[in-house]
Amino acid sequence: MKTYKGLQKNIRKLKTPKIETWQNQYSDKDYNIHLEFAEFTCVCPKTGLPDFAKIIIDYCPDKDCIELKSFKEYLFSFRNVGVFHEHVVNKLLEDFVAACKPRSIKITGEFNLRGGIKTTVSAEA
Repeated sequence: MKTYKGLQKNIRKLKTPKIETWQNQYSDKDYNIHLEFAEFTCVCPKTGLPDFAKIIIDYCPDKDCIELKSFKEYLFSFRNVGVFHEHVVNKLLEDFVAACKPRSIKITGEFNLRGGIKTTVSAEA
């Protein structure tokens, strides 16, 4: 029997590029920013095969907004990382919230079929 024990124990400590922000001049208003990244890739930690996903983010900014070039580089940093789908979305959420402290946020990962199963994972804060 194969085991997954210990494969992801350090995922929260994964070193990634810094997500930069810029000051929101409309922080007195509630509005939504919708981001889609259709080219997310990572690696299955068990098989080593590539995983492909569309990452969808909806957030209501507060004092800061995410700078997109640095966020793209952050997302690209997962390309060779062995990580479970569920951990991808939760790691993205933790890092995004730490970077810009939005009023609200929802991140969804729509992962392509693997073994005939499509996985969609959502997390919000």
